[in-house]
Amino acid sequence: MRFSKLVLKNWRNFQDVDVALRERMFLVGPNASGKSNLLDAFRFLRDLAEPRGGFQQAVQLRGGVSKLRSLHARRGDIVVDVSVDLAGDPWRYRLAFSQSNLRRPVVAEEKVWHGEELLLDRPDGDDRTDPGRLEQTHLEQVNANKAFRDVAGFLAEVRYLHIVPQLIRDPERYVRKNGGQDPYGGDFLEQLARMHKDNRRAFDSRLRRINEALRVAVPQLKELQLDRDEAGRPHLRGKYEHWRAPGAWQQEDQFSDGTLRLLGLLWSLLDRTAPLLLEEPELSLHEALIRLLPAMMWKATRKSKRQLLVSTHSASLLSDSSIAAEEVLMLRPTSEQTELTLAASQADVRALLQAGISIGEAVLPRVAPPRPEQLLLKFGE
Repeated sequence: MRFSKLVLKNWRNFQDVDVALRERMFLVGPNASGKSNLLDAFRFLRDLAEPRGGFQQAVQLRGGVSKLRSLHARRGDIVVDVSVDLAGDPWRYRLAFSQSNLRRPVVAEEKVWHGEELLLDRPDGDDRTDPGRLEQTHLEQVNANKAFRDVAGFLAEVRYLHIVPQLIRDPERYVRKNGGQDPYGGDFLEQLARMHKDNRRAFDSRLRRINEALRVAVPQLKELQLDRDEAGRPHLRGKYEHWRAPGAWQQEDQFSDGTLRLLGLLWSLLDRTAPLLLEEPELSLHEALIRLLPAMMWKATRKSKRQLLVSTHSASLLSDSSIAAEEVLMLRPTSEQTELTLAASQADVRALLQAGISIGEAVLPRVAPPRPEQLLLKFGE
């Protein structure tokens, strides 16, 4: 189950995006080019479809329509349009929206296709007689999305991950108020505890696989366990081997940033089958491990065929020879918007790849900030 195409109009950095998507996509570009904003289009659809979400909340979480609309588009609807492949079954969902005179988000257009058949076309007659209905999408309404509930369910399962180790270590862990998963890891240990309670056998199997993988990165880490303290809070303990034969146990607040980020990444890769959005998974990891991330991702998801959309700045990650130019999206800011192009569409990139240059070496210099050496000169003034 995956996204096969993304169309955006007037969305944040992007005035006009129309791009086909594969099972694995890597987003590269300079800081503030819009990599996070592009991933946020998928998160926005997830927030629409989640049982505790909805149109009004999804827009307000992002600061309102004025914050979402491209700075270069003072007027015009914001459009998020995705084509979805659900195990060979083609669907398409399109939402266009703006705001009312009261600055409330309103639906300007909502359409759903199943193959070539148009199942939903709003505004309809009921919307015109009762404009208040346009403050909600049909996607979020159980009594209105019966004909395309598979699409709503798929979108609600999309996951985003950008682990912040400090949130995992903090005993007063932050959990999203709407009850959803915290993409920054604030409820990571609670996720483990829920699975441990609901399906102990599956939990043990997954933790064992993760432990085996982690031992490559942290050879002295011999065992992982989930425990609860006297107050009932879950904790992850690791047994570290050292000169004393029994070894020593450490709690998650003593784990390194890299260990915690890799733990979260491995857990998420093995969790669910809907698309996973990853933000700079290379952070805090050794370069030797970063080079292996694409292969590790592929091995972890090869059975589920889970789609991965990954933002990165890392030449090491993009040195993997299995990454095709059709899997790399290049983001380049201009004075009007951020342009989005497939690396495979660039003749100079194709020529470099044919000459044996890695995709990282071919692509990253073309999306680097202009004249970065000026940063040093400014400090010399």
